[in-house]
Amino acid sequence: MTITILPTNNQAWGFWGSIGNHADQSEAWTLAMKAVGQATGCTPEAARDFLDSRHGRHFADDVANGAFAGLAIAAAIDAAVERWMNWTIGKRAEREHGIPRDLPYLTGWVMNAAIEAEITG
Repeated sequence: MTITILPTNNQAWGFWGSIGNHADQSEAWTLAMKAVGQATGCTPEAARDFLDSRHGRHFADDVANGAFAGLAIAAAIDAAVERWMNWTIGKRAEREHGIPRDLPYLTGWVMNAAIEAEITG
């Protein structure tokens, strides 16, 4: 499966803005776009919208924690993806954002970011 790597639309915040203190931004962005796309089966636009969102910043924090623990950036991204895919959406996110409960956490927030991007145009 070929994953199209789209550039960030949010260089100041989100994943791109947060990961720059911990890794080469271009390398980390490419690896994260691929990993999120493969794990969720989402479109490249949805992966970018997620990574550019506040949840993308939190995802970058999780990746940075892996890097601090000694993982290479690719392994840190893979570990974060695995962790986020094993968590599930709870009652609060379902109620506040309309994300179906028990959906994998990463999938839910990727879908949510894509919908918000479509709504705000």
